[in-house]
Amino acid sequence: MSDIILSTLNARYIHSSLGLRYLKANMDELIDETLILEFIINNRPIDIAESILKHNPKIVGFGLYIWNAEQTTQVVSLLKTIQPEIIVVIGGPEASFEHDKQKIVELADYVISGTADLAFAELCKTLLKNNKQDISFNCGSTGIIKADPVPLPFLKLPYSFYSDEDVKNRVIYVEASRGCPFKCEFCLSSLDKTAWPFELDLFLKEMETLYDRGVRDFKFIDRTFNLKIKSSIQILEFFLERMDENLYLHFELIPDHLPEKLKNIIHKFPEGSLQFEIGVQTFNPEVQALISRKQDNEKSKNNIRWLREESHAHLHTDIIMGLPGESVESIASSFNQLIALNPHEIQMGILKRLRGTPLIRHTETYDMRYNPEAPYNILSTNLIDFHTMQRLNRFARFWDMIANSGRFTYTLPIILGNDGFNRFIKLSDQLFETSGQTYKISLARLFEMLFSILKDKLRIEENSVREVLWKDYLTSGLKGRPTFATLEMIKDRQLKLVTPEGDMPNRQARHAKTLKNA
Repeated sequence: MSDIILSTLNARYIHSSLGLRYLKANMDELIDETLILEFIINNRPIDIAESILKHNPKIVGFGLYIWNAEQTTQVVSLLKTIQPEIIVVIGGPEASFEHDKQKIVELADYVISGTADLAFAELCKTLLKNNKQDISFNCGSTGIIKADPVPLPFLKLPYSFYSDEDVKNRVIYVEASRGCPFKCEFCLSSLDKTAWPFELDLFLKEMETLYDRGVRDFKFIDRTFNLKIKSSIQILEFFLERMDENLYLHFELIPDHLPEKLKNIIHKFPEGSLQFEIGVQTFNPEVQALISRKQDNEKSKNNIRWLREESHAHLHTDIIMGLPGESVESIASSFNQLIALNPHEIQMGILKRLRGTPLIRHTETYDMRYNPEAPYNILSTNLIDFHTMQRLNRFARFWDMIANSGRFTYTLPIILGNDGFNRFIKLSDQLFETSGQTYKISLARLFEMLFSILKDKLRIEENSVREVLWKDYLTSGLKGRPTFATLEMIKDRQLKLVTPEGDMPNRQARHAKTLKNA
């Protein structure tokens, strides 16, 4: 039995909640009475409720995020129906703002708005003493506790609460700093005053312990890993000294800040050991100014080009579609500029209006219409109507399926030609017209559709299409004979293929999808 349960619903089993582990690490005398229970969003709410109630807890705390808000609401509703005396506390980004619009706020006893690392423990201590009147928070009768950011030296670090199962089977999230000095209005980090680093020697000691336990995949969640170059270099040197064939590091980089000292150490990392997430979002300077995003586009492009050509890092870049003031033509321009830099992946994201972000100030001026339900994706703007936004959504899905999957290395160049965006959106339209869906399309069927559409709709010479698709088919692992393959191709199936330059090694391919899943 545990008096206190800390829980959340992760998107997938491979994920682990760093936030829950921070909460437990800072429970003080209640640490032994606190149990972490993680679930995934595909678990049935009633099964989650049963698992929690087996422990007969007095307090249950839930981490609420954009991907689990609906399911968590169902779980809390069940808990309160079955055992109304359970005290439910919710926190996390989705619980911190706009409380009047959320059913789960009505169901929960307490909401912690902001940083809950210490506030949750203080609340639990008070509640377990049966002294609700002594809650020393700005709570009032609403049950909403406004927690201020915690000075990092006051926090106990959470890394010892990764279990052996986590180390073996899950992504291990770490952070060398919190916060962000930039003010991009679509991001909750725009509410931060600055970025704060953890004490570096202490942090690296924790990383050494994780490494000694067998952790080889480290996903840094710092929003600005390369903000303080001296610290960035120390962290990279720490891992470079421990490099082995399985070590894999993920960092988020500021695109226009890559001085020579940092380049020099990045250059030393072997292929398959580094992944950089680089948020470009848009190259349109007017849109950047509108959303308070400071970015030197030329420096950003030069840095991405250098990373692609002079380092072994895997580059995952991001564009956001649907920003205020941005047209389809503007999105196409950013996409084509990024394609020319040849990153390994381009994530074509759809704008989401996260609760609490300053983005809301543009709603009326630019007629921004969002899905009222999570994930609050943009449905239309004054420059992009609903039907066009749906086409962009399908573009993003098929781009993942074809380009980001790495399965069509030979075929992609002939799809893109000299006008990548317009050619790919035409392909996307045709794929949807043919299949009527964007999910659950088998790889074999995708090959067949591509052959037909590329030769008949995009008017690419048939033998050229056949040749590149066959090369990709041979490396796909598919069995059997596709209809586009000639008898000569089948007989020559053992043809030795030259791996395209820049193709991912096996080790890196295992990790390339971590970002999208996380």
